Amino acid sequence: MSLVKSKQRVADHGEVFTPAWMVEAMLDLVKDETERLDARFLEPACGSGNFMVQILRRKLAAVELKYSKSDFERQHYALFGLMCIYGVELLADNIAECRANMLDVFAEYLNLDETDDLYLAATHVLAENVVHGDALTMRAVVSTGDQPISFAEWGYLGKGKYKRRDFRFDVLTGSSKFSEAGSLWADQGKHEIFTPIKTHPPMTMRELAGLQGEQ
Repeated sequence: MSLVKSKQRVADHGEVFTPAWMVEAMLDLVKDETERLDARFLEPACGSGNFMVQILRRKLAAVELKYSKSDFERQHYALFGLMCIYGVELLADNIAECRANMLDVFAEYLNLDETDDLYLAATHVLAENVVHGDALTMRAVVSTGDQPISFAEWGYLGKGKYKRRDFRFDVLTGSSKFSEAGSLWADQGKHEIFTPIKTHPPMTMRELAGLQGEQ
């Protein structure tokens, strides 16, 4: 894979892709976390998903190691692993490639076709988790202009049920000042940071698949 798409994109956006060997070396620095299903990762300039795809591969390998004896658990924990990977990207073509690359890896692992509920549920999750926007301004690009970036925090409740809470990105990043030793804010306001802007009722894989059909 070429590390640049065009010289113009490098000039305009500083776009240079990370080579595969470097991605692996960097992820090896946090190897245990990449293999923990509920560890959440955010790539703020995700490009076509070089880091995110490899994190997903590692999470799916962990699923296979632990849940291979049960198709039900294997499928549901694989989806949960996907739910814990997030990205923000400024360029629309990269967003499409990133989502497609992630979905290809996920579908190949579970041998899915495009009509499967799990395939559609994964497509919906990627539409929510991989955001078209600017991580510096923390604004998402939408059809009506822009709006604050928000992320879905997914959780697996077991027995085929998932929970979802939405949080604003700009509010979450404000948590750093509260954790500073000796900060005037060290004991104040944490409850506000971790208050979701929306809480959804528990959903099944099929219900998530239905949401994709509505998009």
